[in-house]
Order: sequence, then structure tokens, then C-alpha cells
Amino acid sequence: MAEVGAGSRGAFEDLFERYRDPVWRFFARRLPNPGRAEELVQDVFLAILQNRVRYEPRAPFRAYLFGIAWNALLAEKRKSARAQENPIATDVADSRGGPDASLWVRRALASLPNEQRELVMLREYEGLTYEEIAALLRVPLNTVRSRLFRARMELREVLSREGPVEPKVSYESR
Repeated sequence: MAEVGAGSRGAFEDLFERYRDPVWRFFARRLPNPGRAEELVQDVFLAILQNRVRYEPRAPFRAYLFGIAWNALLAEKRKSARAQENPIATDVADSRGGPDASLWVRRALASLPNEQRELVMLREYEGLTYEEIAALLRVPLNTVRSRLFRARMELREVLSREGPVEPKVSYESR
């Protein structure tokens, strides 16, 4: 980021290539429109470019980057006319456990309160460290730890209560 601040176009391109996909996934998991997610990615990197000379490395760059993305997301939600409570997109799920398993987890995640859901998503989907989450949300590190612990316990409770989604298979006799 220091090189970007000094005007290096190559350094900015490297940052963009490295972080474009994680930032897009950040938005795509939270917004129903992938096109709007792409626009917000562009806005985030434009903000980085415009504010490059004012950047101060007080925290890891990822915390700074996701802080900008977080603020862009909050602004988008404020502008949004719809008041949707659970904006988890269904087309960007991680399919390691298969489609049924990811549906089960996404439904459970959607049932969490917004604050708990965001904490779990920042940690598990975006891969931010506890320190980065604390910097992003401007709360003490121990607060992040305790809130994330409670969110995971709530998620575990929801998952155990609902059980995995079983595929519907019908056998017709002829």
C-alpha cells in the first residue's frame, strides 16, 4: 500500500488482483444482486485509490480494505428501499459439503440475528482474524471473541435443532 501511495500503478493492480475476489464474495454473500456487488467492489478500490496518500498502516491492510467494504455495504443497505432482514445470496455458497449441506448451513446462518451472522461471516467466509474484526467493528478484541463464541453456539443450536436437509427422492413403482 505504501507503493500505491507513492503512485505505483503496478502495485495498485497487484492489490486489485489479490483482493478483488474476496471483496466481491464479501458483497455477494450479503446482497441479492451480483451486479451490484461488482459495482461496490469497484467503489471500494476507487476509494482506496483516491485516499492512497492518507493511508496510515495502523492495522493490517485487510482490516483497512474490509473496513471500506463494510462502510460501503452499510451505505448500500441504507440506500436500499427494501427492508430485507436476511440478505444471504444463494448462488455464492461454498459447495464443499454439497448443495444440500450448504443450504442447511445458509438457512441456519440466515436465522441468526444480524450482528451474530455478520461476525460469523467475517470470520468464516472472509477469513478475517479476530484482530482484524475488532479493528473493523471498532470494538475490543475480547468483545469479538465473546460475541463470536455466542454466535457459534447459537449457530450450533440452530443446526442441531433443524438437522441436515435430506434430498427428496421418490421411488415410483410401475
